[in-house]
Amino acid sequence: MKQVPVISMKKICKSFPLEIGGQQQVLFDITFSINPGEFVAIMGPSGSGKSTCMNIVGALDSASSGVYELYGKDITTLLPDELAKIRNEYIGFVFQNFNLLPKRSILDNVMLPLMYRGLPIVEREQRARAMLKLVGLENFETYLPTQLSGGMKQRVAIARALAGDPKLILADEPTGALDSKMGNEILKFFKKLNKDLGITIIMITHEFEIAKYANRVIHIYDGRMTYDGPVPKTESVLLKSEKRAHNK
Repeated sequence: MKQVPVISMKKICKSFPLEIGGQQQVLFDITFSINPGEFVAIMGPSGSGKSTCMNIVGALDSASSGVYELYGKDITTLLPDELAKIRNEYIGFVFQNFNLLPKRSILDNVMLPLMYRGLPIVEREQRARAMLKLVGLENFETYLPTQLSGGMKQRVAIARALAGDPKLILADEPTGALDSKMGNEILKFFKKLNKDLGITIIMITHEFEIAKYANRVIHIYDGRMTYDGPVPKTESVLLKSEKRAHNK
């Protein structure tokens, strides 16, 4: 039986209206598929369009044209309320700045996406506690985010992302607010989740050293895909792909 990709993007384009009139196109014919269990880094310099691509992948925004299928379901033209439901059911988000509620305990923070699903409080607590144990924070349930280190906050964010048993983890610059030691620990944890639990992970980054933790790199430059394949041994391969795109 043929495997259904987690994500299938076909000729995705995105344009934004300009105040002076007209449109500015920021993505051009983005086409790729990601299968269950892959760990993929979407990489590119600042302004390359990778964040716009991430917003479409995460159902936070819609493409201007093209087709986006999530687990075989075309979600290209869904309305905002429908996209919100898709996000809650299928995607776990891990953001650079953690996005934790500062005045709520970390247990409450992890339970939050489950509340939106309407799950009973007992089930929410059981699931949240299990996820905090998974990330090694079972003894910190009553702590506030302000009482935790940056690395611990990011582990809370990962627990929250996992609480809803998502099909996909989408991590946006997940080490950007951490020092190198804490950042490496978080990346190793992502690697472990991918290897041991088979969770599909898409990580957005502009740094090659971070992208190397993935198994595949999709490189975007000036809104166009310039590379899609195994993580190269050196960044020069990606820089050459940028140069070729620039010279076209």
